[in-house]
Amino acid sequence: MRDGFVKVAAVTPKIRVADTEYNANIICDYITEAADAGAKVIVFPELAITGYTCGDLFIQEVLLEGAGDALLKIAGYSSDVDALIFVGLPLSCNGKLYNTAAAINRGEILGFVPKTYLPTYNEFYEARHFARGMEEPAEVDFAGKKLPIGTKLLFSCADMPELKLGVEICEDLWTPEPPSIRHARNGAVVIVNLSASNETTGKDVYRRNLVNGQSARLLCGYLYASAGDGESTQDVVYSGHNLIAENGRMLAESKRFTVGVTTAEIDVRRIMTERRRMTTFEMRGDGYREIPFSLKTEETVLTRRFDPTPFVPHDRADREKRCDEILAIQAMGLKKRLEHTNCKTAVVGISGGLDSTLALLVTVYAFDLLGMDHRQVKAVTMPGFGTTDRTYDNAVKLIQSLEADFIEVDIRDAVNVHFRDIGQDASVHDVTYENGQARERTQILMDIANKENGMVIGTGDLSELALGWATYNGDHMSMYAVNASVPKTLVRHLVRFYADTCNDAGLKEVLLDVLDTPVSPELLPPEDGKISQKTEDIVGPYELHDFFLYHMLRQGFSPRKIFRIAKLAFAGTYDDATILKWLKIFCRRFFAQQFKRSCLPDGPKVGTVAMSPRGDLRMPSDASAAIWLDEIDKLAKSIRK
Repeated sequence: MRDGFVKVAAVTPKIRVADTEYNANIICDYITEAADAGAKVIVFPELAITGYTCGDLFIQEVLLEGAGDALLKIAGYSSDVDALIFVGLPLSCNGKLYNTAAAINRGEILGFVPKTYLPTYNEFYEARHFARGMEEPAEVDFAGKKLPIGTKLLFSCADMPELKLGVEICEDLWTPEPPSIRHARNGAVVIVNLSASNETTGKDVYRRNLVNGQSARLLCGYLYASAGDGESTQDVVYSGHNLIAENGRMLAESKRFTVGVTTAEIDVRRIMTERRRMTTFEMRGDGYREIPFSLKTEETVLTRRFDPTPFVPHDRADREKRCDEILAIQAMGLKKRLEHTNCKTAVVGISGGLDSTLALLVTVYAFDLLGMDHRQVKAVTMPGFGTTDRTYDNAVKLIQSLEADFIEVDIRDAVNVHFRDIGQDASVHDVTYENGQARERTQILMDIANKENGMVIGTGDLSELALGWATYNGDHMSMYAVNASVPKTLVRHLVRFYADTCNDAGLKEVLLDVLDTPVSPELLPPEDGKISQKTEDIVGPYELHDFFLYHMLRQGFSPRKIFRIAKLAFAGTYDDATILKWLKIFCRRFFAQQFKRSCLPDGPKVGTVAMSPRGDLRMPSDASAAIWLDEIDKLAKSIRK
């Protein structure tokens, strides 16, 4: 439960229709299995104690008494179980029969939530036996106690205030206005659904979409447990299709036509962060009654997968679709800017590296959309002290392949004059030595743009912006930054996608060599003709930084939580000390370099994480990183012990 993770379980037992004693024993066995797996919330199907398919047996007093006795047995059995358990049964109250979910915690029955919507179409005849659930909480006499009953009940964990659960039952989800909408707007972060959804061909897809969609719409975890084997097959078949979703992502799904326990970990703190971020998620106060329950505060053993490359889909088809979309967004953004300014020329600095390659590809794409000649794209290569033959040759070949206008300006003489003017020793390869070259290149690009009545296209990417890996008023500046929201881990795939789809063997060859070239600013002299300055040796692996960036900005995770999931995501790749080392550098640089992001040029947002000061990141340039760094230092001390 630490860091907001709660293990949940959806269970489909093999029941016997109308055999309440047998069903109680099976349910107890599955409670043990789910609890042994670490589940803190355990959900059984609709009417699991009796079976959903009892038909007119629901009016038999002996069945109802058996259901009540079975519930007491289950409650007593669970007295030592550290979990909140939901199990379905028919319940008589004030002369009416209700299809209910009973909530149990540590041997105590906390209350009952009745089903709201009763289907009476096709094969369903629930209104023949059951009454619609009352909204306002009432009381029902059960086993000598007065217990709450009603749809406006939420179950709130006293030991983890973020964990609040609402209940709906089967058909409730399939209606135009599911009760879960109101539950969520009154504080529920997890919705449990006790269901008996029979199987027809294709219904599983619809069911999955409903659960996923509702979890996304309500920014919640959704736990769906469905009836399966053992229900009557007189006219229909039940498949036991269990589903666990979180904010539009399917965490776990059982194989249909099976029984057993399906588990996953729902991140309730992530859900709360997302709700705070989404200002259109408006809370209400509809007179709900919150019923407390308790759980031990323990560290949840995580089994859910954490993607080491959250910006890059692993499925090839999904990845190619994303690349195609992003290239189109980048090009359309630039197209609009060129149209608005009536600008007929674009100026791009080409180093032979990944970022400038992508910027040139996008620029050519935009010119194609406008029906403009590629010769109006001024592709400028500016060899300096660190330029290698490989990157220079790739820059030239790239420009020629795209039929852009090739311009070469050697910056070495100009930079040496500048160094002389400011008293900089050219043999001292310090930050002045490096940044002097970067600023000289930007000056050249800006002046060519003025000369050609054109626009300088920025090449820097999202990862560099996060780390402040840009020379202020150097490559930091442009007139439109097409790569500004593209992370480094995705840049590679965009260039690769372009190479695979360009239908030009020569262009593909040069793009593949660019992809194979080490990432470098090339501001220090080469060694034996090869790149001496490798960016990732200085600032750290971009795959780690992009992981940190995503989970800090998009999810709002703390360093402790990021470290915890990074260990799982990068197991076997980086050890704990290495992850912490670069996490500290990321946090330190992220806060220290905000002043560069506060004056960024315009550029298109392509994904869910961006750092435009006019849009996604309104952050003061002098904010302190102290509490983030302090948490990392504490983590470092703990792993050294």
